[in-house]
Amino acid sequence: MADVEERIRAVLAAHARMPGGVEALDDTADLYAAGMTSHASVNVMLAIEDEFDVEFPERLLRKDTFASVSAIRIALEELLGA
Repeated sequence: MADVEERIRAVLAAHARMPGGVEALDDTADLYAAGMTSHASVNVMLAIEDEFDVEFPERLLRKDTFASVSAIRIALEELLGA
């Protein structure tokens, strides 16, 4: 799943608009506390859907789904059937 995490981080780097970037953040670090806005999280969600060719169901359209790299990875594992 290292490749998945790298791809998630690349999407975050391009779309999360966090002042300090995502590179140095731990997998469980709160992305919102690091500066990601709710508007940016929508852009991240759309970019993740494009990157992984998935669609987040309504039940996963919650703030906590996109709160950390780890949370995004867990949601993707479920959607990808890993």
